[in-house]
Amino acid sequence: MAVFAAFAALGFVAASVGPTGMALADATAGDDATTSLYASTIDDAQSLEGDASAETKASDLGRDSYSVYVKPKPTPTPVAAAATTSTTSGATGWAPPAVAPNPGSAQAIAHEMVLARGWGENEYNCLVSLWSKESGWRVNAYNAGSGAYGIPQALPGSKMASAGADWATNPATQITWGLGYITGRYGTPCGAWAKSQSSGWY
Repeated sequence: MAVFAAFAALGFVAASVGPTGMALADATAGDDATTSLYASTIDDAQSLEGDASAETKASDLGRDSYSVYVKPKPTPTPVAAAATTSTTSGATGWAPPAVAPNPGSAQAIAHEMVLARGWGENEYNCLVSLWSKESGWRVNAYNAGSGAYGIPQALPGSKMASAGADWATNPATQITWGLGYITGRYGTPCGAWAKSQSSGWY
């Protein structure tokens, strides 16, 4: 009976110690296997391979060597106001005076002046054609491109001041100057008309 009790106690000890010892031994051996398997997996997944010499180094941007250029906005150039006197014309921006033109009366004045110079109806007809083309017999006809003004399209209009101070508004003054210009340059209105037909101006 005592022997049986001893075997039972020894079996109990072996049963309780044996599996625990083996489990501890297996766990100890398994720690290395588990750790190296995990480490190997991590190494495979996380390893970064490359040429160390090809790695770029952070370079100095040299910000002191750069400058920023901001294009300035253009400054508008002030434009001087154009002169508006009655004695200037052409490129100065002179505007003709507001006058109600009356071609019928201007032609009537011109007819008398043509006959007074000893010219006939034919010369008057040439004059009508010439100044109809130039100004439509309007006392305030103004060519902004050239500066020509008035019934005879004097260039500049202020030239007609030699015939009278009212050259800008009086058809008689303009016609007097125009007939004098035609006489001095072309001899007759028909001579001036022929020039206008050939070249477009007189």
